[in-house]
Amino acid sequence: MTRGRFISLEGGEGAGKSTQLNLLAERLVDAGIKLVTTREPGGTKGAETIRELFVSGATDRWDAATEACLVNAARADHVARLIRPALDRGDWVLCDRYADSTFAYQGGDKGVADADLQALHRVATGDLWPDLTLLLDLPVETGLARTLKRIGGATRFEAHDISFHQRVAARFHARAAAEPRRIRTINADIDAHHVAAAIWAEVAPLLPC
Repeated sequence: MTRGRFISLEGGEGAGKSTQLNLLAERLVDAGIKLVTTREPGGTKGAETIRELFVSGATDRWDAATEACLVNAARADHVARLIRPALDRGDWVLCDRYADSTFAYQGGDKGVADADLQALHRVATGDLWPDLTLLLDLPVETGLARTLKRIGGATRFEAHDISFHQRVAARFHARAAAEPRRIRTINADIDAHHVAAAIWAEVAPLLPC
């Protein structure tokens, strides 16, 4: 049996990841692809329980090292119980955030070294990385405004100051520059249907002939 494809969607707050994941899923199903859609942190019962700890409370509820351990604990359960079994049976997996978010949010100047995050990732997932990562890119201020309008208030991460979100965006860009074959940057500051078309142009080459 052919292994399924694993695609993650990344980006800052309000980038439109969930919307684009759903649009991509619809198009893949129309193309005859069996798939699973999921999110991080979360995706399984255990991981969703950890997610509640991770995203709620004050911005200083956890330090960066604790955040990295929490999100990797959730990811370990997610990969073991959902992502890897789906790929092994030949299904595709579309995931709203994955490990690149951990490097962007908990890495850099927040305090956890990339080498330590890489070690946690190997333990949690057996070094499982997506076949393709789509980085949805738009101005930080635009994304935060979209998110606050949609949810009506800030969670732990939206509540960080603007400079934090700008540093997160810079780390996403640095990862895309370092891994251009896996990470493709998509302009998300345009109409959603044009964003979807740009995404499809990157995904279509992965389809079976």
